[in-house]
Amino acid sequence: MAARVKRFWTTAEVVATDSGWGIALDGRALKTPARSPLVVRQRALAEAIAAEWNQCGDHIDPALMPMTGLANAAIDHVVPDPARFASDLARYAEGDLLCYRAEMPPKLVAAQAASWDPLLEWARRRFGVEFALATGIVHVPQPPATVDRLRDAVAGLDPFRLVALSPIVTIGGSLVAALALIERAFSVEMLWDAISLDERWQLEAWGADAEAAAALAGRHRDVLAAARFLDLLG
Repeated sequence: MAARVKRFWTTAEVVATDSGWGIALDGRALKTPARSPLVVRQRALAEAIAAEWNQCGDHIDPALMPMTGLANAAIDHVVPDPARFASDLARYAEGDLLCYRAEMPPKLVAAQAASWDPLLEWARRRFGVEFALATGIVHVPQPPATVDRLRDAVAGLDPFRLVALSPIVTIGGSLVAALALIERAFSVEMLWDAISLDERWQLEAWGADAEAAAALAGRHRDVLAAARFLDLLG
């Protein structure tokens, strides 16, 4: 386990730079883990990042600093090669969670239809695509035009929106849900309910232990953080 980093600054503040808004810790520019300047285009996002550093306790806890973490990830991991990052996310178009339905029990089948069908219908209208639905876990190929159009939608996003898309896609397994959040087509809580439906159903059916409940709550926080990050991007 890595040693915890003690707080070494008194005040974080937003500062103007030639390329946007940075954060200074006691007058020294904050940098990413890869030592790039942590500079963003939106002042609101910079203020949110500075607030995380001002609210930090005696030690840095990355779990309590999601805006900082997402901005770091965008700068260090997406900006150098956004096309590769977008391509990795776009692969989820080939096996979107919303296309794989349960056969039983009837209540779960109905719950999936009620939660997931509106999202697929939105994507059909928005992108002019169709989806192949399946029961069970056997892979069913999606129409090539569907995969291509969803891939194009992801490829058109800037690095900061791509990094916000990532936790929603990887946590829930649904590219459609992530794109719906990017476009504010549904509320974040509705989308969370959709992508967590199966897991919540299993926990309710079999009983949730403390570890499983905590893991689910952590994923919920990650999705909410991604949604807030998107809001701050404007």
